[in-house]
Amino acid sequence: MESGEGARSAPPCCEDRRITRSKRALRDALIELMEERGFDGFTVNDLCVRADLNRGTFYNHYHDKEALLAAFEGEIMHDLERFQAQMQELTMPYLWAHKAKKRPLPFLVELFDYLREQGDFLHAVLGPGGDVRFGPRLRDSVCMNLVQSILHERYRNDPAPFVGYYVAFFASAYLGVIERWIETGMQESSEEMALIAMRLFFIKPGESIKL
Repeated sequence: MESGEGARSAPPCCEDRRITRSKRALRDALIELMEERGFDGFTVNDLCVRADLNRGTFYNHYHDKEALLAAFEGEIMHDLERFQAQMQELTMPYLWAHKAKKRPLPFLVELFDYLREQGDFLHAVLGPGGDVRFGPRLRDSVCMNLVQSILHERYRNDPAPFVGYYVAFFASAYLGVIERWIETGMQESSEEMALIAMRLFFIKPGESIKL
């Protein structure tokens, strides 16, 4: 028998499926352990035991648990980039037309659909046992861009301090809306959340706070 016969490597498709399964198992284990113990309360070994993987498999792909968390966070931030182009194309007439008809903006519905898909991970990472740095990243990538896109054109590049504070105020507020939705179990539909997001931006002091 020639050297190596009988020890053929798995086809690439099978290898890819194994990697996908391992990654999914690690993601589930990471979420469970962050919810149970907080990110600082478990080790790589704990992750591997929970995911039913050996440590060698883990270290083939990640240097440590921080790298694992960063990889999953990075995937979400990359996915969210596609919404930024849609935000930049918004115009005030388009916004007012949807507001007048009480119709949700399609891209906001898509955004909340995506956040719902990632809800289990976002609940863990934005929670008290998660990563305190991720919330500000989400705010700057999504919420701040959303607020800037809704601003009237004459303010979008205005360097005045008050404009900056205005954007920061609403961006933080929108992050709070997202966090509350996730914390309370995402009971509202994506369409309802899109309507809520727009209503909150256009509401005036003294107006009814009903949707």
